[in-house]
Amino acid sequence: MPGFVRSWGQVTAAICAVLVVLAIWYLWPVYGFFSHRGAAPLGPFGWSDLPSAAAPVTHETLNPQYDAAGEEAARRLEAWRAQIGAPALSAAVAVDGEVVWRGAAGWSDLARGTPATPDTVFRIGSTSKAVTATALARQVQRGELDLDAPLESYFTDLPNQAWAAITARQLASHMAGVPHYGGNSDTAGLIATMTMRRHYPSVQDALDVFDGSELLFEPGTNFDYSSLGTVLLGAAMSEAGDVTYRDLIAREVIEPADARATIVAPRGRSGELANFYVHRDQRYRVWRPIDLSHRLPGGGWASTPSDLVRIGSLWLDEDFISPETREAFWTPQALTNGETNEQDYALGWRWREWDVEGVGVIRNANHGGVSRGSQSWLLVFPDYGMSIAFNTNINTDEFAEFGMFYREMVQVFAPVAGQEEE
Repeated sequence: MPGFVRSWGQVTAAICAVLVVLAIWYLWPVYGFFSHRGAAPLGPFGWSDLPSAAAPVTHETLNPQYDAAGEEAARRLEAWRAQIGAPALSAAVAVDGEVVWRGAAGWSDLARGTPATPDTVFRIGSTSKAVTATALARQVQRGELDLDAPLESYFTDLPNQAWAAITARQLASHMAGVPHYGGNSDTAGLIATMTMRRHYPSVQDALDVFDGSELLFEPGTNFDYSSLGTVLLGAAMSEAGDVTYRDLIAREVIEPADARATIVAPRGRSGELANFYVHRDQRYRVWRPIDLSHRLPGGGWASTPSDLVRIGSLWLDEDFISPETREAFWTPQALTNGETNEQDYALGWRWREWDVEGVGVIRNANHGGVSRGSQSWLLVFPDYGMSIAFNTNINTDEFAEFGMFYREMVQVFAPVAGQEEE
């Protein structure tokens, strides 16, 4: 009997040990979610400092008309990188469909001291929505998808019948009532967006993340920014075109823009991909490996600034996207009560008019992005035939700390681009 008790005691202990290991394996990424957001402590190991040596700066001017502007842009690029305490900051400018300048300052990998280059790839976060909108515009333009048709006309089997009457227009303008990550009431899906460990081979598979969640409001009656809504939009685009979402983006965006560095953000290091950092008190630690396939259309792509400005330039090519289609996509959308939504959000883009010192009022379509340890911004200025994009491999406390760098680039390049437009 004592031996029997001991053996069962050992079995019980083994079972408990396995359960503890499984709990840690399952919950550790959840802890990582909170710790990387500053809501829980991070461990003492794996931290790096920015090198004390002068940061490497690499830049290339591809049009001699911009030689002087390129030199000034490189100086401002490094100054802004140092100001925000980023390991790396990279930028590019295109005018009339051609990249005229690109540069990078700092390091893509602090531990190895690897310099960032104009070919360094960054997660682009919600700038992915502008990528998705580019393919959507092409589908709308050739009549493959109707912005105002209900989703039930494209899906043979919708996983949530509350989505049946939603339209692509409402999804692209965040007026569909689909929740953002934190508002997701599908518990299993909410955990999946926190752990970011599971891979979803298709956008249709990724609908599982939120198909059990309730709508926040009747579609069209309000505005609530939602990357999950853009995932549903990507699935509708796939169904309408009878093609996978990834193949659609390759055909309608990557190939026409020659944006070959634009990829589905990989879970770990791959090729030219930068390391991405969480920072505390001027110290830096690489973000844990994550899988962003659950949010691909709204936040899961990776790219370079050079590729992004090429994609932005597609919108200025009237043979690719007609002026009528561009106008439709860059017009802030109205709610069912006739009022423009609270963010003046258009279709996959924000439309803005800003006064930049030394330049004047500039009209632009833009979309920023924040991902784990990275930030991105793409801006298109139709009056100058110009696109600007820049990326970094940290999260600043406020997006504006990073984003206001657009003024530096506009001040340097708009006067020269304006001469070309005259």
